[in-house]
Amino acid sequence: MDLFQNKVSVHQKVHPPLADRIRPLNLDEFVGQTHLVGDNRILRSMIKQDEPSSMILWGPPGSGKTTLAKIISHMTKASFFSLSAVTAGLSHIRKVIDQAKINQKGLGKRTILFIDEIHRFNKAQQDALLHSVEDGTLVFIGATTENPSFEVIAPLLSRCRIYRLNSLSHDEIGEILNRALQSDSILQEWHLSLSEGIKTALIHLSNGDARIALNGLELCGRLAPEKNGKRKITLDIVSEAMQKQVLFYDQKGDYHYDTISVFIKSMRGSDPDGAVYWLARMIESGEDPLFIARRMIILAAEDIGNSDPQALVLASATFQAVHAVGMPEARIILSQAATYLASAPKSNASCMAISKAQEDVRKYPADPVPLHLRNAPTGLMKKMGYGSNYHYAHDYQNGFVEQEYLPPRLKDTIYYHPKDIGAEKEIKKRLERLWRKRKNKT
Repeated sequence: MDLFQNKVSVHQKVHPPLADRIRPLNLDEFVGQTHLVGDNRILRSMIKQDEPSSMILWGPPGSGKTTLAKIISHMTKASFFSLSAVTAGLSHIRKVIDQAKINQKGLGKRTILFIDEIHRFNKAQQDALLHSVEDGTLVFIGATTENPSFEVIAPLLSRCRIYRLNSLSHDEIGEILNRALQSDSILQEWHLSLSEGIKTALIHLSNGDARIALNGLELCGRLAPEKNGKRKITLDIVSEAMQKQVLFYDQKGDYHYDTISVFIKSMRGSDPDGAVYWLARMIESGEDPLFIARRMIILAAEDIGNSDPQALVLASATFQAVHAVGMPEARIILSQAATYLASAPKSNASCMAISKAQEDVRKYPADPVPLHLRNAPTGLMKKMGYGSNYHYAHDYQNGFVEQEYLPPRLKDTIYYHPKDIGAEKEIKKRLERLWRKRKNKT
């Protein structure tokens, strides 16, 4: 017993986690989700007008769902109750509803019930909310990381607005870390020293989750040895705290651009092994998966083009799938796309065509549209020759008739030179069959 008491006596005071200590109390301090809380956006307007309505906040962990709910309560002066669907039951809901009725009738005060992880409530628990939400006894705010369309019952969904929150960007996570370093008394007592590279590592490893970033920063501070009243965080400490190897990767520096460059070059060079390796390097370093997906869309059009028209379709679908699923599963989608694009036949003919056409547009005056190709919606225009001698392609065999579509200055110019590879080989054959100007030309 004495030993136990001795251990307790030397324990330091227990503080709330850093993420809770610096939780903002108003929208001006809130970082991210500008599509919801920016100037004249829906949630900001709702709060300013002091008219909160029931809603479901759907977004990844650490994106600000709980913080937004508490800001709404604080700024609207409502009575706020918070439950976790993991531990709460029907009895907890009924107690809050009873108190809400007292607040409404006796005090004239609004009551907000925030339920975290609402997707974990069963149908009966969700049903218990319906009447109180319907008659305004409660303003219900639910938070979920799962698609509410599948996890929340339809009657409750119909009584709520659904707001989608996004993972925080690297810049937003950096802003939150800077605010913590500047405002938290414990971090200031430690006189923490961390370089921009260390901060970048924390940002990448957080994967858009502010809670992971802040708790990681605090744990690094606790692990950092004190010397001359200061604590210095190193890459080894970050690796130990986050239990993950820290790769040198600066999102805004040369290494960031060098890595995405070699990833693109690997796919352009038809090396799926090189592509998937550099993809893994970026994923492990915390690169934004949507940035990777966007670059693959560009490659599909620029370097594959019509040699495999499905490449652009797949790359576009990859971006949508990555956005919908998120990490870590998005890595599988990115890998499928990267290996497909790397293995596909390559052609930059479409890219070269638009570049050459733009060059001519800049070089020559803007010639008028040839008269036979102009639209003639009025009788006067028809009399002036608009559309005269235009040949409607579908009136001819195989839906084609040879006529000039370029201004006279550029007659018979060829911009698009399809290659003898993949689907573009057949495109080339067809164009050469149709157009005399293309025969014996490359």
